[in-house]
Amino acid sequence: MSRHDTSIIPPELLLQAYRAGIFPMSDSRDDPEVYWVEPRMRAILPLDGFHLSHSLARTLRRGRFRVTCNEAFDAVIDACAAPRAEAEDSWISLRIAESYRELHRHGQAHSIETWQAGPGGTEVLVGGLYGVGFDRVFCGESMFSRASDASKVALAWLVAALRRAGAELLDCQFTTPHLASLGAVEITQAQYLDRLQAALEPQVGGESSAGAASGASAAGTGGLPAGFAALLVDAAAAGLSSSPGNFIAQSLTHTS
Repeated sequence: MSRHDTSIIPPELLLQAYRAGIFPMSDSRDDPEVYWVEPRMRAILPLDGFHLSHSLARTLRRGRFRVTCNEAFDAVIDACAAPRAEAEDSWISLRIAESYRELHRHGQAHSIETWQAGPGGTEVLVGGLYGVGFDRVFCGESMFSRASDASKVALAWLVAALRRAGAELLDCQFTTPHLASLGAVEITQAQYLDRLQAALEPQVGGESSAGAASGASAAGTGGLPAGFAALLVDAAAAGLSSSPGNFIAQSLTHTS
């Protein structure tokens, strides 16, 4: 591949790679080359094993953040790719970022955003995450936080929305102390591929019970956005439309 090749990775190639258990990275923000990664060990976050701490549950219930889905995908990926104090450079190159923007336009890359009130009645994006969704799988790519608990709240909503949509596998790629504290575990790549294949196969009898109950199918492009929308409907039905974070805390407390 030429060092001057800055074309995007085609969406169909990206999805083919994820379905095979591999994903792209770069060495730096300005590197036009990508390399394909198949880790020996893989981090996943079991959707029934999210660790909801008392402090995070309290943050959710108090509604410190407004949480959205796919409202600011470009801003989230830019924030995730920005330089960080603990890293010399970002693996999210300009080429990779543009590739995921195109995948988002195709409806198979999604973001969760957390917002706080800013000056003059405005809202400020203070945290979020993005990833790739297909079949009953969501592959988390990166997250960022500019306020305490902002990325944790985004992840809590992600887990709740994926559960609501009938998803089965949340891939975190590499383990970190932060993810481990929230319930992520490490498995071998061979074990991951077994779980991935199971989540790609058609379900006997159609949708999962969660998906059927909400009308939110995890197949194709509908998983995370449909699950997120279903959570808001559920919160309203429970009389918590003004405090959906409280509903999320309740749902995760009952299942974690």
